[in-house]
Amino acid sequence: MDQASRHTPGSTTARGGTPDEPVGELVQRASQQLTELVRGEMRLAQAEMTEKGKRYGKGGGLFGGAGLAGFLALQALVAAGIAALAVPLPVWAAALIVAAVLAAAAAVLALTGKKEVAQAAPPAPSRPSTA
Repeated sequence: MDQASRHTPGSTTARGGTPDEPVGELVQRASQQLTELVRGEMRLAQAEMTEKGKRYGKGGGLFGGAGLAGFLALQALVAAGIAALAVPLPVWAAALIVAAVLAAAAAVLALTGKKEVAQAAPPAPSRPSTA
């Protein structure tokens, strides 16, 4: 046996245990280390998900603000359309025309949406899965 492979009592191996350490203790230590590793990974994953949640929340708030600004811009465009039509017509007639155009657009969108929902019904699967 060469010097590198011989161990004296009380010395440690490269893996941290003594050469005459019982297998039960080695298994217990491995179990402890695995538990610590899993807990550490769970803490890391939780911290990462918390950070991502904050970013998603901030992004959602910014999208909400953009939606509100877009809605207000659309209202301004409607008012501009009414004002443009009010030059040759009375204001009430211009507002009535713009309202009728918007109502027609809403009706077309509603009927198209109803058709899509009717094609998707019923919500249950039409045939049972074979899995």
